[in-house]
Amino acid sequence: MSAGRILVVEDEDKLRRVIQLELESAGFEVDGAPTAEQGLPLATVANVVITDLRLPGMSGLELIQQLQARGIQAGVIVITAHGSVDTAVEAMKLGAADFLQKPFSLDHLSTVVQKVMAVQSLRAENQRMRDELDQRYQFGNIIGRSAAMREIFHTVERVAPTRATVLIAGESGVGKDMIARAIHQNSPRRMKPYVKINCTALPENLMESELFGYEKGAFTGAAATKPGKFEQADGGTVFLDEIGDVPGNIQVKLLRILQERQFERLGSNVTRDVDVRVIAATNVDLRAALEQGRFREDLYYRLNVVPVSVPPLRERKEDIPFLAMHFVQKLSRDLGSLAKEISPAAIDRLLTHSWPGNVRELENTIERSLVLAPDEILQPADIRIEAPRNSHPVVSAQAPLLPEGETLEHWEQMMIREALRRANGNKSQAARMLGLTRNALRYRLSQMGMETGPAEEPEATGANH
Repeated sequence: MSAGRILVVEDEDKLRRVIQLELESAGFEVDGAPTAEQGLPLATVANVVITDLRLPGMSGLELIQQLQARGIQAGVIVITAHGSVDTAVEAMKLGAADFLQKPFSLDHLSTVVQKVMAVQSLRAENQRMRDELDQRYQFGNIIGRSAAMREIFHTVERVAPTRATVLIAGESGVGKDMIARAIHQNSPRRMKPYVKINCTALPENLMESELFGYEKGAFTGAAATKPGKFEQADGGTVFLDEIGDVPGNIQVKLLRILQERQFERLGSNVTRDVDVRVIAATNVDLRAALEQGRFREDLYYRLNVVPVSVPPLRERKEDIPFLAMHFVQKLSRDLGSLAKEISPAAIDRLLTHSWPGNVRELENTIERSLVLAPDEILQPADIRIEAPRNSHPVVSAQAPLLPEGETLEHWEQMMIREALRRANGNKSQAARMLGLTRNALRYRLSQMGMETGPAEEPEATGANH
């Protein structure tokens, strides 16, 4: 079986033949051409193109431009004579993967080809996953290929055009909000408001006024009339997150909204009509809450018209590669990260973790890894998974403060401050102690709300960037 196909564009017949023989002996299929014009048609089936920069007719740089213009995805290695490194750098800016400076050894040639071929193979695999994501494994922002997620896609597709109330159950971080948004975005209400209400975050004494609004003078401090969340969402969708935390007196009012589509503002006797679709979510067992008398049975059945149960990520690990690819695509642009791809070995590392924080934890892990990644491809050592909370980092003046491949997020601020203290405020030195680049440390400091300011000290020669 061929290890891949290579095109060699070189006008020196002897050199071209030597390169072909070397690569064929390594198991590659190799085509050769003395000019770019002759090589261009052959490039459509090549994984890698090796081209001299100086060619009769079309130059190597022009060949690279033609490959890009025609959408040919082959990796390009340029050959340059001694003293033409500037031209090679220009080729790299145009998209070449690497360059060989004459004279070069056949061993070095093989090493460079193997590296570029590996990157091309990885990019092809990433593109395959992206294509599958686009075509089969997502509905809105919900990602998955597991049987459970496909069933959720089907349910969302069926229920979205209706006005039926939906109750989404699942652990924290599984993506209940994403499912609620997908239902709204695929409904006739998509142009109307989507209002999310975190029931846990609302103090009990403020919940009624926040949900249903109040009139001026309804209570001390009510200086003006204010419409509530349901009124703001009229015509659209209300998402009640963590519905199990709603107190009993508010449950009665929610039941009325669901049954009669009516309510009164706090401090008013005027009954108001409202047209909202209600989607609720819970991470607790509402049936147990029913038995304990903490949740109204009639409200439960009004909410549970269409139940959607989202399994935790540990029970659908086949979704992890596609979620990881989705987050790499989305976050690398937002973060300006050097890394744009993820290697199969890095995905294998993700598959070994139990993900107690579910999809939210996976997204945070990918974000952290992208910020700190030194290369274009996320490797296993770049995957910085938070350790269990009972883990304790080993801090040493001689070694980096962060263990290789791990980040203990809840210790991070303490470690950064300790490193800065030891380095007397020198950020470059502190970054080296932490095993980070200076830019990564500055990013962390900005996330901590600490003033980073301009760099106070020059970077030492040979330090990592």
